[in-house]
Amino acid sequence: MKAVCWYGKEDVRVNNVPDPELVNPRDAIIKVTSTAICGSDLHLYDGYVPTMQKEDILGHEFMGEVVDLGPGVKNLKVGDRVVVPFTISCGSCFFCSKDLYSLCDNSNPNVAMAEKFWGHTPCGIFGYSHLVGGYAGGQAEYVRVPYADVGPMKVPDHLHDDQVLFLTDIFPTGYMAAENCNIQPGETVAVWGCGPVGQFAIASAYMLGAERVIAIDDVPERLDMARRQKAEIVDLNDLPNSFQLVDKLKTMTSGRGPDSCIDAVGMEAHGMGIEHMYDRAKQMLRFETDRPNAFRQALMSCRKGGTVSVPGVYGGIADKIPLGSMMNKALTIKTGQTHVQHYLKPLMDRVAKEEIDPSFVISHRLSLDDAPEAYRMFRDKTDNCTKVVMRPGQNPEGRKLPHYA
Repeated sequence: MKAVCWYGKEDVRVNNVPDPELVNPRDAIIKVTSTAICGSDLHLYDGYVPTMQKEDILGHEFMGEVVDLGPGVKNLKVGDRVVVPFTISCGSCFFCSKDLYSLCDNSNPNVAMAEKFWGHTPCGIFGYSHLVGGYAGGQAEYVRVPYADVGPMKVPDHLHDDQVLFLTDIFPTGYMAAENCNIQPGETVAVWGCGPVGQFAIASAYMLGAERVIAIDDVPERLDMARRQKAEIVDLNDLPNSFQLVDKLKTMTSGRGPDSCIDAVGMEAHGMGIEHMYDRAKQMLRFETDRPNAFRQALMSCRKGGTVSVPGVYGGIADKIPLGSMMNKALTIKTGQTHVQHYLKPLMDRVAKEEIDPSFVISHRLSLDDAPEAYRMFRDKTDNCTKVVMRPGQNPEGRKLPHYA
């Protein structure tokens, strides 16, 4: 089969690799019909996530058709069309029993490796380094899905792939980020980063009752998309430093600051001024793994007693975090990989009721063979690229959609 394989920094290739096989009675084999490049895949592409190995298969946003099942999977049948959570979870450990699926104790076979980095292990994740299991990802024609009796969810026939594909990750991720804010009527939420997760955080904040959402970014097409969602816009190109951003957000909120701040950027945040140069230099020398510019700004901007929610991926260590701001303003910090299985059904219901059509973030539909070009385009934000969906085994009509269609 064909699959997108990692070979090193800025080097992904489409290779012919062996087809996956059933290994465990609870496995399924999925024929992938749609797969996407996630913003967090770019951390792999840019070489900032350790423990990647040459020829690892990438991808954790995918869906498709069940073509084979282990005898332990009773809730699915061959031919079912399913979406697959990026979180691999056993369904029965202490954490899964509390709906904390991304903290599963049993799905990461490389526990010792993860514990050295983080103290404890999270769940296994498809296509996202050996630190979280070394599982083959879904940017491929076929994929093995462990614990298939827990993760995959059947898709109603009347919903097409583009409407449900993002239930695998970025829609639940944006929704959980907004839910973590405990939004009350009349509140204002500020969102750093208007990529796909940020867009779903904006949509979800409104779903959950926010009166105002302020969207912060420096990419015109992303800001335009946020504006289409009725968000108020802050263009970082107009601000020379973080202090002016904090002041602007105070001005926009009558001096108080946003009630909640969502960092949907993560470890490769673009910053302003000397702090950004400091972070880039330390990260390039591997003295710091993450660039926490957005996180710093969120901590400084959030109102006293507010919440900072962090769906953006961080991998290791970062410098110059304003802990004094966090403590003295009595901020609540909520973060974590998304407990996708917990959100699948309620968000699928919202899509089915036409409360939201998640396909609004897609700018490009390409074939799997286009993956190397697609990674470069998505990372460099060229050709107005906001989200790439690839169809294994197909050559989609039209390489580029009319933007925001």
